[in-house]
Amino acid sequence: MIRFESDYLEGALPQIMYRLMSTNFEQTAGYGCDPYCEKARELIRKECSAPNADIHFLVGGTQTNMTVIAAALRPHQGVLAAQTAHIEAHETGAIEATGHKVIALDSTDGKINAKQVEDNVLCHRADESFEHIVQPAMVYISQPTETGTVYTLPELEELSSTCRKLGILLYVDGARLACALACEGTPKLGDLARLCDAFYIGGTKHGTLFGEAVVILNDALKKDFRYIIKQRGGMFAKGRLLGLQFDEIFSDGSYYEVGKNEVRLAQKIADAFKKKGIELYYASPTNQIFPVLSDEQIKKLSENYSFSVQSKTPGGTVTRFCTSWATTDAAADRLIKDIEEL
Repeated sequence: MIRFESDYLEGALPQIMYRLMSTNFEQTAGYGCDPYCEKARELIRKECSAPNADIHFLVGGTQTNMTVIAAALRPHQGVLAAQTAHIEAHETGAIEATGHKVIALDSTDGKINAKQVEDNVLCHRADESFEHIVQPAMVYISQPTETGTVYTLPELEELSSTCRKLGILLYVDGARLACALACEGTPKLGDLARLCDAFYIGGTKHGTLFGEAVVILNDALKKDFRYIIKQRGGMFAKGRLLGLQFDEIFSDGSYYEVGKNEVRLAQKIADAFKKKGIELYYASPTNQIFPVLSDEQIKKLSENYSFSVQSKTPGGTVTRFCTSWATTDAAADRLIKDIEEL
């Protein structure tokens, strides 16, 4: 069985496992106050062209989103996001559990736009009873989105401009950011640092054993952030294990290479579905592809592959195939051969 249902099913890049083993008996300070974390911070600041950015390392994506949003918002405020956003659809109400509402906006492709944000915020402010309604104070987007789509640089610039005009925050979930960086016309790390108040660089889905790196640009969000990390259960005692992994993937450039390879193999598979005449539900240029399959096609492919079965449409069932840092050409080619024989 070859697994394509997600992109974090394997362990970690071999060089990361080697570094973890070779430093296993070192003694360092805990809680991210060690030389490995500090080196990783400097590498990330350099990649982002953001020497004044604060960098914090957390273990996983849900924990990161919960911590950043809880730290950024006052008790009466909420966060705007697409109806398909991870914080809305895949985090079991983690944001609501912190006391903050996710204000879901309609989306057909996983993205939201500047006009939607402006319309929502201005509508709220124009309501005579605005203080009875959760105040929109942050925009959350994923890059790429849950549907594999990406924001272009002009789209992010427009969102950023609108957020700043309205005086609300812009936060980007970068769980699969390396895949977005591998696409043409997308914002690079320096653009994200320039346009966002905060974002995170995902490691878990790109070859680290675990870990996400939060990049905070807005000075108002920097104050006391470590208190919030601790309060939300994210202060990792053996913090060097996080910093060491980001040190490795940014020192050797593997962060970018992993993203390119995930995208390359996913698009090979996407091309095979297209050649077979199978519709792709979302126009995803990243490592997630969403073929619409018949029950018979699902049954046939399920004999040798695991993948996500998502929702029914008039034309069949939307499925999802993901490539990962560990997906091989051999695995992709085997799947392609079986697609051709459907």
